[in-house]
Amino acid sequence: MLETTIAGSLPKPAWLAEPETLWAAWQLEGAALEEAKRDAALLWLKEQEDAGIDVVSNGEQFRVHFVHGFLESIEGIDWQKKTKMGIRDDRYVVEVPTVTAPVRRRGPVHGAEVRFTRAHTKQRLKFTLPGPMTICDTIADAHYGARPDMAMAFAEILNQEARELAALGVDLIQFDEPAFNVFMKDVKDWGIAALHKAIEGLDCTTAVHICYGYGIEANIQWKESLGGEWRQYEEIFPALNDSRIDQISLECADSHVPLELIGLLKDKAVMVGAINVADNAVESPEKVAATITAAMDYVDPERLLPCTNCGMAPMPRAVAAGKLKALAEGAALVRGKLAR
Repeated sequence: MLETTIAGSLPKPAWLAEPETLWAAWQLEGAALEEAKRDAALLWLKEQEDAGIDVVSNGEQFRVHFVHGFLESIEGIDWQKKTKMGIRDDRYVVEVPTVTAPVRRRGPVHGAEVRFTRAHTKQRLKFTLPGPMTICDTIADAHYGARPDMAMAFAEILNQEARELAALGVDLIQFDEPAFNVFMKDVKDWGIAALHKAIEGLDCTTAVHICYGYGIEANIQWKESLGGEWRQYEEIFPALNDSRIDQISLECADSHVPLELIGLLKDKAVMVGAINVADNAVESPEKVAATITAAMDYVDPERLLPCTNCGMAPMPRAVAAGKLKALAEGAALVRGKLAR
């Protein structure tokens, strides 16, 4: 009960990439880089286990970007053809690679890192993949002509990858869909259908992570524009509750999300974000416990999994380690009270 986990990314050590920088380039090349990635994964597995995290991950130490880390191995994408595109409904504008032909996997993308990670922990193992809608909102389309069509194409290859990862021993596969909090009508029209395609035939636990983004300036400014209550979840949670996804991950800690919205997920396991990733202050276990306890007014403890709001990649390494410990200790406090 109250099994803890993290949303996804963890900081990269200084010898792997520039610290406290989101999507920083690698410091090494070739065989030295691959060894460094493995060393970083081992470091964070140990940190999670020492902290008491129940469902661990490799902290996305093998990829620079949570979407591009998958896309870099996909055919049909021209990485030289850059297209200026507004991301997350024009929250920020960047030049992105462009889909110019049917997308296809060349072969396994994350298989080698999963084999390595699985071999070095006895804990339940979680792995994150970008969701189809968020991929379509992160890369330009010069081939399919419509986002739903491109999403289904990516969902097919995500499903191929996910099936292989599950067969290698991944216990939980999470699809990251921050775009779900921006294009709410599209979520209901085709976003959930694309997720269903991505999880087809999987025998492991499935999850979707929907947050308000990393603690970067563009996201902070966007949050400030949302007013006193952030009610985006209200529009999509009923449809997600009716979906075939097992778990829903959402942001709760220090946010303006009304906690009663969790009550719309009455049939799902809920990953409750109890760690603020936009603040370097390490929460006390008591503060984490208070967030979990407040969420329990709307979700049974048997269905509640304390988590981080989002990834912690741009945070100082010591801060992230401290937050892992606070998350586990806060959950333990609540478990203790429930056992009395």
